[in-house]
Amino acid sequence: MLKRIFILFVLVVFYSCGSSSKVRITSSRPQKTKVNQARKTPVTTTKQRDNSSSSQTKSEVLEATSKIAVTPELVKEYIAQFKEIAKDNMRKHGIPSSITLAQGVLESGAGTGVLARKANNHFGIKCHTGWTGESVHHDDDAAQECFRKYDQSAESYRDHSLFLTTRNRYANLFKLDEGDYVAWAKGLRAAGYATDVKYPEKLIGLIERYELYKIDEEVLGSNYKSVDKVSEMPMDDKSYKVSQGDTLYSISRRFNVTVDQLVKMNQLSDNAISIGQILKIKS
Repeated sequence: MLKRIFILFVLVVFYSCGSSSKVRITSSRPQKTKVNQARKTPVTTTKQRDNSSSSQTKSEVLEATSKIAVTPELVKEYIAQFKEIAKDNMRKHGIPSSITLAQGVLESGAGTGVLARKANNHFGIKCHTGWTGESVHHDDDAAQECFRKYDQSAESYRDHSLFLTTRNRYANLFKLDEGDYVAWAKGLRAAGYATDVKYPEKLIGLIERYELYKIDEEVLGSNYKSVDKVSEMPMDDKSYKVSQGDTLYSISRRFNVTVDQLVKMNQLSDNAISIGQILKIKS
């Protein structure tokens, strides 16, 4: 009897142990691999200082000047602005105010040209040997030539007077009467001041149109001697004085010549003409 009870006990214990041994199903998670990312070192961008800006030169490059169209009002304003400076230079150096002002108007475009605006240079005075002041570069007879730069326009007027009085080739000008602007205009061209064959005509035209000879009279007083005005001289049948509104085309139609013939006869560089200019209409 006891034997049966023992066997039954063993079976109960065995059965209870087997049922408690459950199978555990585990899902294996993939192990994350830790990747050590290299930390980016921030890059500091340093702007390099341009040494050229700290060591500024006394020169700047300018664009070439094209022909400038000015109004009579602008010319009158220019004359009024520089009249006294021209008179002062006439007293000191003996150059007619009319000539100086006409040159200033013509060569600076009545103060509107690039050299006049940016360099206060009204006469296109180049650097030349020995110039130690500021300068600008500008296309003229050659590319990017050196021109003087002034703090004030009056300095340009002074240098213009010194330019004429200190060079031997202009010595004969100072033998002329100070009030004879016609002789001075022709003398400048003869001495090689300008390459334009019409340079004297252009100066004389400006002087007579704006009555600049009266400024010479203000300086000379009783010593002033009037000259025969070119604009009042009779024209022959081979010449024509340009009037307001004229163009080479209209003149060519009027006198039955071509524009090319007018350009060639008058040695013009282009079709630009000015009021008071004398043109050949027949060869």
